[in-house]
Amino acid sequence: MIQNHWMVTLETPRLILRRWREEDVAPMAAINADPEVMRWIRHGSVRDEQQTRSGIQAWESEWESQGFGLFAVEIRSTGELAGFTGLSVPAFLPEVLPAVEVGWRLGRSHWGQGLATEAAAAAVRFGFEERGLERIVSITQVGNDASERIMTKLGMHPARETVNPTGGRRVRVFELSSTQYVTTTR
Repeated sequence: MIQNHWMVTLETPRLILRRWREEDVAPMAAINADPEVMRWIRHGSVRDEQQTRSGIQAWESEWESQGFGLFAVEIRSTGELAGFTGLSVPAFLPEVLPAVEVGWRLGRSHWGQGLATEAAAAAVRFGFEERGLERIVSITQVGNDASERIMTKLGMHPARETVNPTGGRRVRVFELSSTQYVTTTR
């Protein structure tokens, strides 16, 4: 894993959002190997341990180049890796650039508990308050109602519908400006 000066850790009531460790590869690979978890990710294919390791290395590199990235999401009470949340540049969808996207992926055992919303809200707060972002987007495939509910809870609103060129599936882009964020958090 890449170690650098952006050693950011965020804490919420139930979660610790932190940088990636070697011991996170296997549990994240198990999450990425679940077809139900991956159903709404690009073309829906699962990922193996090497693909997961490469993904984590890319996420860590983004911290170095952008000053933000994807956090490992750890359950405070158990230390278990639940998945990820955080900020990334959605290069796969050039028509929305320049943009920063908030995203998340949790293992199925962590669904339905509000953890994705709790984690993503911390990432959004970090983006606006610590990194001074002007706008944050979130992108989901049409039909992924669970993700759209999270986006709505984050205060985001639909901005456009288009096709993801890397997977050929229809996607909805939600967005939140820093001005909207400030008025909703007061």
